[in-house]
Amino acid sequence: MAGRLAVDFGTSNTRVAVWDEALDEAGTVAVPDVSVTARYEDSERRTIEVPYVPSLVAYEGTRMWIGKQVADKGLLESGTTFRWMKRYISNRLEIPRKVDGRAVKISEAGSDFLTRVLVYAAEFIDLGDEEVAFTVPVEAFEHYQDWLIGVCEAAGIPRYRLIDEASAAALGYGVKLKAGDTYMVFDFGGGTLDVSIVRMESTSVGGRRCTVLGKGGAEIGGATIDKWLYRDFLEKNGKAPEDIRHVSGLLLLEVERAKETLTASDRADIVVADPDTGEVFSAHYSRSAFEDLLEENGLFETVHAVMNRALSDAGERGYEGDRIAEVLLVGGSSLIPSVRRAVRQVFGRRVSSHRPLDAVVLGAAAFVHGVDFYDHVQHEYALRYYDRETGEHDYLRIVPSGTPYPTDGPILDVMVSASYDDQEFLGLDIYEIGRKECFSCGEGPQLDLVFDPSGAARFQERQEPEVMSRFWMNEKCPTFIEARPKARRGDKRFPVQFSVDGNKRLCVTVRDKRSGKVLFDRHPLVKLT
Repeated sequence: MAGRLAVDFGTSNTRVAVWDEALDEAGTVAVPDVSVTARYEDSERRTIEVPYVPSLVAYEGTRMWIGKQVADKGLLESGTTFRWMKRYISNRLEIPRKVDGRAVKISEAGSDFLTRVLVYAAEFIDLGDEEVAFTVPVEAFEHYQDWLIGVCEAAGIPRYRLIDEASAAALGYGVKLKAGDTYMVFDFGGGTLDVSIVRMESTSVGGRRCTVLGKGGAEIGGATIDKWLYRDFLEKNGKAPEDIRHVSGLLLLEVERAKETLTASDRADIVVADPDTGEVFSAHYSRSAFEDLLEENGLFETVHAVMNRALSDAGERGYEGDRIAEVLLVGGSSLIPSVRRAVRQVFGRRVSSHRPLDAVVLGAAAFVHGVDFYDHVQHEYALRYYDRETGEHDYLRIVPSGTPYPTDGPILDVMVSASYDDQEFLGLDIYEIGRKECFSCGEGPQLDLVFDPSGAARFQERQEPEVMSRFWMNEKCPTFIEARPKARRGDKRFPVQFSVDGNKRLCVTVRDKRSGKVLFDRHPLVKLT
């Protein structure tokens, strides 16, 4: 099978698709030995099968297993099995584990997993020198994209493209999209909830273009719901996390199964036996009790807040909220009946859910094939500078969130001067600033269910959002202006203009007033999200 490959690396599951030139359409593919198949009923009650690779990697001595292999080898409860890697990597949360005498970070495990998926897929699909598309969360920061690029390089993939998951979902639902109409993409997966307002437009050559008008996101997903169920189960059995840590892996599996069962059925039981003492822990959940748990933890309030944020973002660009033609549900967590009801309470019959599991990866395959789309810059970007009056660092915004690209000429002019006499190299500190919002996710401190170095699950208090909101993007190369001759302290010598090019890169034009020379002309400095 020949075609262009697309990979949607998910918190819980990873999907692969190719664009088939002969059929002129994208299709999901099962990667031999590591894929399983999900089945669900679409809006017309047809049974749909979608192959996927469980996002799991396990180490056994010098061997490594991924996806379905982990279950086949009986390693689901092993302390050397990694899961939820995408979510950890997105949040820069590293908890190394000892594997065969060495420490393995979560980012390494994620890289091993995705590289192995690509290797297996390449054996099955003749890619040649075709490009590969990877999906990126709407709220992903530069470091996540850098990690993904590193995976491509490690896997020997010279040509790749990145597309945000919301835009990919819109393209994946393309069979129902009409030029001129506006849609909401409601992407609720294992790790995040991302909502985008998009408009389909016709191009001059008869193609289609997906314009993103507004976006909203929150760090809440299927893994978060697992955490709530896990914690509730402990409370029902009168146990503290440390009391049950040695069977936490098994309990987590049962919690995930119960959540999936309650998506399709009215009842689910969670039963876990302690292999050391024979003690049995159990809890019964009805559909209504499950929905009460979601409500108590602020899920539906968060759903409405994220939708409103995306609509507000689009409204700032002139969009009128009552013009949405259809709401496209994406992600396994969007299959939860009460979640669908929460969206339908707002949008009624305009909600569609016939491609929830594969729209993102199919859209990514369409994108890498050549289906066009247009986006805007998601996060804000700023210069960090030292304020001598306050004695503290502050930030000067360069690129506001929502800036379309490429920009029409310079968007900001600044003057760079030396900090001390005879300074030879000068530069700028570029920071990415993203909005990290929790909305209402329950009372008290926010806890993440994480795996400690032994592989056991435990709760860890989440850092304040502000800690994760600013990332230094050019940390490895902050100085790039060379002063010849050397600069004097306070000499206002180097005017700098900023712009954004068509590849979504922040570019600088730098001139030396003393020599009159242009040192850089629209030189790309950093890649924007």
